Amino acid sequence: MAHIVCPWWLGYFLVSPVRRIWQDPHTILRPFVREGMIVLEPGCGMGFFTIELARLAGPHGRVIAVDLQPRMLSALRRRARRAGVEARVETRVASGDGLGIEDLAGKVDFALAFALVHEIPDKRSFFDQVHRALKSGGKLLVAEPKGHVDEAGFAATTLKAERAGFRVADSPAIRWSRTAVFERH
Repeated sequence: MAHIVCPWWLGYFLVSPVRRIWQDPHTILRPFVREGMIVLEPGCGMGFFTIELARLAGPHGRVIAVDLQPRMLSALRRRARRAGVEARVETRVASGDGLGIEDLAGKVDFALAFALVHEIPDKRSFFDQVHRALKSGGKLLVAEPKGHVDEAGFAATTLKAERAGFRVADSPAIRWSRTAVFERH
């Protein structure tokens, strides 16, 4: 699905504990994830957000972490094991054609696409797939880096999400990001 893919080795910088100073996963995700939820994280990389998603979803929840790069997922599995949440995290390798989440139709409570959508050439297909995976009323948080996505680009992304059946429910402030919370209706 992606044409501009974050290099796998950059993943080590993205999971740096220093990043928590300006983008704390717990603070960002706590309003959206509760115990027992099923969470989808496409473009999870090495799991900067995945570990916290698994903690918030709790022992009865599950996180489906999807990435194009097996090396990213391998590092994520090691990190999840060290954090004691490996049983809550399922990893999947996406293909150039899709996320490989057809089996999740109507089962996902929350999805996170953090610094991802701008890398995807077929954004409409991406939003269609996530829309199908979410339950009615399920939410998708999209956060795009301001350094990569300008206001017009984010407006175009929002329009594609709306055409896939989402409506904008909120726009939380996340440092250095353009954000929207989309709800499936």
